[in-house]
Amino acid sequence: MSHVVDDLVQLLALERIEENLFRGRSEDLGWGRVFGGQVLGQAVSAAAQTVPPERTVHSLHSYFLRPGAVDRPVIYDVDRIRDGTSFTTRRVVAIQAGRPIFNLSASFQIAEPGLEHQDAMPDVPPPESVPTDRERMAALVARIPPAARERLSVPRPFELRTIDAQDPFAPARRPAVRRVWMRAIAPLPDGESLHRCLLAYVSDFAFVTTALEPHGVSWLGGGMQIASIDHVMWFHRPVRCDEWLLHAMESPAAGGARGLARGQIFSRDGRLVASTAQEGLLRRRAP
Repeated sequence: MSHVVDDLVQLLALERIEENLFRGRSEDLGWGRVFGGQVLGQAVSAAAQTVPPERTVHSLHSYFLRPGAVDRPVIYDVDRIRDGTSFTTRRVVAIQAGRPIFNLSASFQIAEPGLEHQDAMPDVPPPESVPTDRERMAALVARIPPAARERLSVPRPFELRTIDAQDPFAPARRPAVRRVWMRAIAPLPDGESLHRCLLAYVSDFAFVTTALEPHGVSWLGGGMQIASIDHVMWFHRPVRCDEWLLHAMESPAAGGARGLARGQIFSRDGRLVASTAQEGLLRRRAP
């Protein structure tokens, strides 16, 4: 396993410091604050460690409350709200410096047979035909400000290939749609719970910025303050994050300095494995 992927698996494993208390270290991806996907994935991991192993997370609803500091760990306080016959509910509060920075409600279920249907996967080019996001950005490196250049040089555990990529310094106005192939850069251990934590982690990349597409602005061009407000996921089928997954995103609305994005995550063979939604702050900054 690549050391970057191994580091991520360890990042999500957490240290149990009491029956319902866990500690997770923070990683710095170059943003100056904790990546939201890290706190999301760690919170799901903390909740899962208080649930019988035959139950996996099937839905989560979360809010980002404050920016997380990269130079200190995050404490996860798990509230065992309900242990039912088929479903288990947990609430998790992530804490730094005595203040909550994130909260999560998650529901877990035993595996059951049932009715099945799903939307069709979009018709997209295969991942091998799409350049990686790093390859695209390498061609623009001379135009990228030094601070952002350092951020883009940080090793990432997931390979992202954006099908609808455009020049971030001269973005065109276009429909609010983004499709991204994503896959861990090395094989991962087995375990459905681990792969769902990892999917939560990677689902936060380039999500709410889908709402910028109709407006001809980008996160790299300056002039925008962008931050995740909440994150919602529903898990429909088993998933492996070391195999290609397509996150098909769209933004149905923006207003009030907020943008809404929603997505569907498909396996390469067309199975809908998860649905996603996120609202974020999209605020124009003064020059």
